[in-house]
Amino acid sequence: MISSISSQVWKILICSYCGNELGKTSQGVECPNCGLKYQYTDSGSLDLRLKKDKKYNLEFNLETHLDSGNVLQVEPLEINIKPEVDFANMRVPRHLTKEVMSYFPKAKSLESLMLDLGCGGTIHKEVCEDAGFEWVGLDYDSLKAPILGDAHSLPFRDDTFEFILSISVLQHFRFPFVAMREIYRVLKPHGRFIGTVSFLEPFHGHSFYHHTHLGTINSLQYGGFSIEKISPSEKWSALVAQASMGLFPKLPRFISKSIVYPIQLLSKLWWDAGNLARSTSNEHIRIRNFTGAFTFIATKDVA
Repeated sequence: MISSISSQVWKILICSYCGNELGKTSQGVECPNCGLKYQYTDSGSLDLRLKKDKKYNLEFNLETHLDSGNVLQVEPLEINIKPEVDFANMRVPRHLTKEVMSYFPKAKSLESLMLDLGCGGTIHKEVCEDAGFEWVGLDYDSLKAPILGDAHSLPFRDDTFEFILSISVLQHFRFPFVAMREIYRVLKPHGRFIGTVSFLEPFHGHSFYHHTHLGTINSLQYGGFSIEKISPSEKWSALVAQASMGLFPKLPRFISKSIVYPIQLLSKLWWDAGNLARSTSNEHIRIRNFTGAFTFIATKDVA
């Protein structure tokens, strides 16, 4: 079990409760500072989830003027014309798109680490390694994750990862502001954070907060991130999401999409007609207001 975690990753692991470095034991690892012990699960994952309650203090500045976030253009994501990594011959994993992958950074060295936060079945491992990174997968309860951990108290040292990927995970955070601060903490300066978050999807898997574009901007900015892109999914519309995940679960995707297609077409035609009458009723707004999920691309800029 120990060999499944590389020597380089062992160096960045810390106690999720107190942040101290860990010592290996025959059963797993132990924190010499607070005495907590972390063991392997039956599936072989190193379980670094919190073993007791932990306080995390946050401060909010209540401003007299509410920033609506409208200064940032919210448009469907287009392929990056100058990608750092050539994924032309790679299979696009589930939940990713060619557009999202075109913004993946390239590893700066052979020692570069990336974190797949909420890695689930580890389906993004291959594309991340193809970008030159050593892939580090963390999930809260997936049997396939090499490390189990809590995004609200990540078991990694500060400024560790060049790249963090988090696909369809943010909505599952009970305290998204805490998680954003933790993600910012473990990301290296000028590192990139790419992810997606649910908007008009049905409730699923204990999802707490589905994010609007403003909610996504607010969470990222509170974490300290500089936002490059907030993009609604055009293909994964609210109607498609509701049909696939809520109205007709387990029905083949092409059938559920065909059921709602006439409604989508009528809606688009109605909005197109409205756009002729008023400029505020345009296609980008329609997609933004009725998307199933948003993609975000952000960086950790340090003054």
